[in-house]
Amino acid sequence: MKVAIIGAGKLGLKVARALMDGDNSVTLVDTNEEKLQKASSQMDIMTVNANAKEVKSLKTMGVSSYDFLITATGSDEMNITIASFAKKLGCEKVIARLRDPEHMQQLEFIKELMNIDYVVNPDFGITVEIYKYLAEKYTLSNGIFSSGKISLLEFKVNRYKELIDLPITSFSSVLPDMLVVAISRNGKVIIPHGDDVIKSDDFLYVVGEKEPILKLNKKVHERGKYTDLQKVMIMGGGKTGFYLAQMLADFGAAVKVIEKDKERCHYLATHLNDVMVLHGDATDRTLLEEESLDSMDAVVTATGFDEDNLILALMAKHRGIEDVIAKISRTSYTDIISSMGIDMALNPLDITTSTIVRLVQGNKKILSSQLIQGQAELVEIIAGSHMSFVGVPLSELDLPKSILIAAIHRGREVIIPNGSTVIEDNDRVIILSLLSDISNLEKLLKDTGKLHSLFRG
Repeated sequence: MKVAIIGAGKLGLKVARALMDGDNSVTLVDTNEEKLQKASSQMDIMTVNANAKEVKSLKTMGVSSYDFLITATGSDEMNITIASFAKKLGCEKVIARLRDPEHMQQLEFIKELMNIDYVVNPDFGITVEIYKYLAEKYTLSNGIFSSGKISLLEFKVNRYKELIDLPITSFSSVLPDMLVVAISRNGKVIIPHGDDVIKSDDFLYVVGEKEPILKLNKKVHERGKYTDLQKVMIMGGGKTGFYLAQMLADFGAAVKVIEKDKERCHYLATHLNDVMVLHGDATDRTLLEEESLDSMDAVVTATGFDEDNLILALMAKHRGIEDVIAKISRTSYTDIISSMGIDMALNPLDITTSTIVRLVQGNKKILSSQLIQGQAELVEIIAGSHMSFVGVPLSELDLPKSILIAAIHRGREVIIPNGSTVIEDNDRVIILSLLSDISNLEKLLKDTGKLHSLFRG
């Protein structure tokens, strides 16, 4: 696949890195030559120092020969214009990143008028995942995701007390023919390995054949818990805060938004219905006490600063709030988050990158995909003989810790894999991958090269 990315910002670079590791030829376009030089020194991609808003620049780079063009500049208007120009000049498919709520309210009109195939919105994407967690309480429909004879179940481990303090290596002795593919612990999704131990506050993601999973679900499912959501405080009235307040108010929750910019407060108050908008600093404890922080069912920290979001989330959790969610953009804070005890931390960059990569791939490799708490992705593929991991025992692949082969459909047979399992041609394979390391999944699905040599050493 031949892909052009317009904009060498955080999103553009992450998408470039992920697509580069797959079967794609990537061109990165930006007006900043220094950014391009840095990118080309780190990645095997082509760079073009040009203003993509100029038609002559798009023609010079041969935009008509590209399968996809992705616009990821800092301006919605620029992204719309470039995507529309590229499509008109013959690019097969175009994807535009848009952020402004006004654009989202007339999205279908914009797409049709400007001939744009797909639109991605980082703030809206992260909002959907937060809403799913708070309003539905489960990130999967009724806690279960199914594909054929294989199902994945999500549940809190205290619903099955025999699993508490159990080493992962002993899990099958309690629940045979099942596999823990992920653990949500202190706001962070991790893929378990042999030396991990299940803890009492963990949420487990367990895969197995559908019938045994359905029986397990009857024992562990917490019925009706999601209906308890009544009061939510959102700290930060930016785009994420705006989208989330709108969704939760429509759901029926009483929502308070705290925003320190007076002009932004006016915008929120005039564009949101049934939402209380408060002008103030969310770090002001007196204000939080006056607004009954302790009575909230959930708190979401979505200011424009990761540090503030982490501190506010930690404070809310220490005040006994049941559900605390933080919006965090820096991957370097991952280890800090896991030690804080908050319920979920989401990175809009990871979610948007995953969305774009799936759009580029289409159904060529991925049969289906499902996000888990906005931090991991469950994908189903058909293994082909041209794929480098076919015919090799899993123990010899040296897969990175961010990837786990969860289950295999082989004809009518369901295989819960172990180290000696060998994936065969035409197997339907379910794989779990952390979004933060999405490029590793693209390496795994690459058609050429030997997987064990890519990941070893």
